[in-house]
Amino acid sequence: MSSTDTGKTTGPAGAGEPAGEDTPASPETLDAREIGEAGSQLSTAPVETAMPGSFGGARTPGALGWIAWTGREVTGWVRWIWRQLTSMRVALILLFLLSLGAIPGSLIPQSGTDAAKVQQFKDAHSVLGPLYDRLGLFHVYSSVWFSAIYILLFVSLIGCIVPRTWQFVGQLRGRPPGAPRRLTRLPAYTTWRTAAEPEQVREIALKVLKDKRFRAHVDKDAVAAEKGYLRETGNLLFHLALIVMLVAFAWGQLFKSEGDKLIVEGDGFSNTLLSYDDFKSGNLFSTDDLTPFSFDLKNFTGTYERSGPNKGTPRTYQAAITYSEGAYGKERKALVKVNEPLVIDDTKVYLTAHGYAPTVTVRDGKGKVVFHDAVPMLPQDGNVTSVGAIKVMDGYKNAQGTTEQLGFSGVFVPTFAGAGKGTMFSQFPALDYPVLALNGFHGSLGVDAGLPQNVYQLDTSHMKQFKDAKGEILKARLLPGETMTLPDGAGSITFDKDIKEWANFQVTQQPGSDWALAGAFAAILGLAGSLFIQRRRVWVRATAGDDGVTVVEMAGLGRSESAKLPEELGDLAALVHEQAPTKPDEDAAPTDADAESPVPAAEGAEKQ
Repeated sequence: MSSTDTGKTTGPAGAGEPAGEDTPASPETLDAREIGEAGSQLSTAPVETAMPGSFGGARTPGALGWIAWTGREVTGWVRWIWRQLTSMRVALILLFLLSLGAIPGSLIPQSGTDAAKVQQFKDAHSVLGPLYDRLGLFHVYSSVWFSAIYILLFVSLIGCIVPRTWQFVGQLRGRPPGAPRRLTRLPAYTTWRTAAEPEQVREIALKVLKDKRFRAHVDKDAVAAEKGYLRETGNLLFHLALIVMLVAFAWGQLFKSEGDKLIVEGDGFSNTLLSYDDFKSGNLFSTDDLTPFSFDLKNFTGTYERSGPNKGTPRTYQAAITYSEGAYGKERKALVKVNEPLVIDDTKVYLTAHGYAPTVTVRDGKGKVVFHDAVPMLPQDGNVTSVGAIKVMDGYKNAQGTTEQLGFSGVFVPTFAGAGKGTMFSQFPALDYPVLALNGFHGSLGVDAGLPQNVYQLDTSHMKQFKDAKGEILKARLLPGETMTLPDGAGSITFDKDIKEWANFQVTQQPGSDWALAGAFAAILGLAGSLFIQRRRVWVRATAGDDGVTVVEMAGLGRSESAKLPEELGDLAALVHEQAPTKPDEDAAPTDADAESPVPAAEGAEKQ
């Protein structure tokens, strides 16, 4: 994200400020200007050139003057607003607002996820419900205010990355700027005198800098070099990765789909809209986008810890299925486990829940079978104590020959504690001692009205409960193979020995998730590069002194002050010094011929 700061590197105050047109520039001003030019474009952050209210400049008299001034002022304000929108400060504010906006989306029920909970919240909160509805808090991610923040952030990133990318490309195609006249003004500096010719020193410095992967060239009497372009590359990569993540997130929200299906062993599923128990999707999703496939649940396997503090914890939790892709695809086998989904194209099938489906047989008073099926029961606790409903909607007639409907509310426990040893709560999730408790009703189930019903609950508002000969409510606890006889020749219900298991699958289609993951990794990589890589420039000047001896000057300048810059300059100076050593002073005392010339230390570690 761009910044509204000047983007200049550290240097003397007033660096880069032009001298007055009528006043000759002083040497100090010229030096400051040269240093400012030497440090220019170390960052691609834009430079703010005017303050709000000064865009129009002086207004000339007359209507034309007023129109011209107004045009300049409006244009200036538009540019200033655009600069603020693409600044780092505003982008960070938008990111913060986006994160704040996601909080109510996590804490408040969302209509796109669970409309029933939204309605329950409205019924329970007569004041907050309408207020939240007006603020769009029940559909945060599609609300106007969240979309506005999202779009502004997207525009901010685009407006930042495009001009900075072209500017950076221009820097890569260009050359590092020439050396300032007075290198002593730079943060890191060193010098020595050598007997080598100036041209020879420049050739040595050029080779040393290129070997250290600097972009270097000879400019007049100095070698100019630059390194650390990966810093800006990392910065641009970070911005681009954020855009990729935003696009991937938007794409996923608009075209996503998510559905649930409960399947009993032996049953199957086809990926069509009508096959789902529950289905929700993004605004731009179409049923044509559903991946064509089908699968059958062959069996579910669940084993559990038998002892210890983890008693009842699943050890094996998997569903064996056979699936085929397309209408005529080859049938294949697969195991779906927790966190190990079945993947078909961009669709994933997750195993999310498990339970039992006791098989029951209902007969009328003449012994005719009017219902025979495995009935899924919904778990209520970790030991799979389950509740459900058995509904006989067609084919049943009572002892008088009148057509009725039957309903049974049931509680199933896979491991019963035993009569007199507790209530109907399971003691273990495995089928160690299965028991089915039933209550019977007869009358109208209310399904003929065409209104949707919960398949796991009974609507007894138009039904009567069966009672025994004593006038008490008819209820029974059945073991596998046992039968509960209904009074007055109404028939019977048998708990068959065949107890099946069911598994719940969540079928998700989330396009853009791979792009979002790649964007996250790229953002981390780019951020690391922009934080830990330093953009810096080095100059090596070699000129003949008044006495004919070559004077070598080396100086460095970075985007920000760092102790590593003088260290790096010292290492480079040592390499150049090896091939262009210090010329001994003729008046100095003779030294050992084998002694090496001292390497000049780079200044700047203490001097700012």
